[in-house]
Amino acid sequence: MLSYIVRRLLIMVPTLLAISLIIFVIIQLPPGDYFESYMNQLLSQGENVDMRRIEFLRQQYGFDRPMWEQYLVWVWGMVQGDMGYSFEFELPVNEVVGDRLYLTALVSFATIVFTWVVAFPIGLYSAARQYSWGDYTLTFVGFIGLATPNFLLALVLLYIANVTFGTSIGGLMDPEYIDAPWTWGKFVSVLEHLWIPVIVIGTSGTAGMIRRLRANLLDELEKQYVVTARAKGLSPLRVLIKYPFRIAVNFFVADIGSLLPSIISGAAVVEIVLSLPTTGPMLLGALQSQDMYLAGSFLMFLAALTVIGVLVSDLALAMLDPRIRLQGGTTR
Repeated sequence: MLSYIVRRLLIMVPTLLAISLIIFVIIQLPPGDYFESYMNQLLSQGENVDMRRIEFLRQQYGFDRPMWEQYLVWVWGMVQGDMGYSFEFELPVNEVVGDRLYLTALVSFATIVFTWVVAFPIGLYSAARQYSWGDYTLTFVGFIGLATPNFLLALVLLYIANVTFGTSIGGLMDPEYIDAPWTWGKFVSVLEHLWIPVIVIGTSGTAGMIRRLRANLLDELEKQYVVTARAKGLSPLRVLIKYPFRIAVNFFVADIGSLLPSIISGAAVVEIVLSLPTTGPMLLGALQSQDMYLAGSFLMFLAALTVIGVLVSDLALAMLDPRIRLQGGTTR
């Protein structure tokens, strides 16, 4: 196990280097840079552009250097913990991402917990009570969850929360707490607003997870080892949880690789509709304005989480399912 983990960690280094090169090239592909976008924005507003200041900023941040040199400076800075400077926010990237990262992690973690807590019991019930009225009802609700656009559900819940509970529309807290330090009142305000994005973002994920879990369990319940366990007199709940559920849950453990980056990136469309101060809208704005260091560093962070998530999912699968081996070769 230890040798496998060390080998995977060593493989991560060239993998992340290759990803960083791809990210850098893709960000550089659109014509121009942030300063040209900034100049065009000023000209469209009828303001004058100081070309000497623009050229000075280009030289200061290395945009006059060859592309390969810019790439090496960027990568070496990230290795040292310096994620660069955000031109749009006029702050270091570490400071720009700070609070947004915490709020995004809070929303996404709460959404994951909501999705699993709701989906697993319903999926188990639907599989164990196939073609019952409860199964039909839950399946119908699941289809509604899959078919309803998230942004539409967000608007409906915003209206209900505002009319019924007096919750302010948009954001993750009341306006008076936006720039205030963390206090108990600010925390309560966040909890008051948190349930809306959690339900909106988690609805489609919950519906899809219920369908997958139900299908996987139904496939396992027809296998011979389940029939044998029932014939030995095991209770239906123990048969369902001890054997088929362990096998059916493999698919969700394998999704950890995509789960970790989704905790940080969030659902950008829903976050824009709800005006959430999270990282999704920030990344979209950085890509639109060609804020290279902000967009590139954030994408690299997501790539690192993906690589780590794949390793965690592989280790968890090996621990969960004895049929999965970390080493190659045949067994006798």
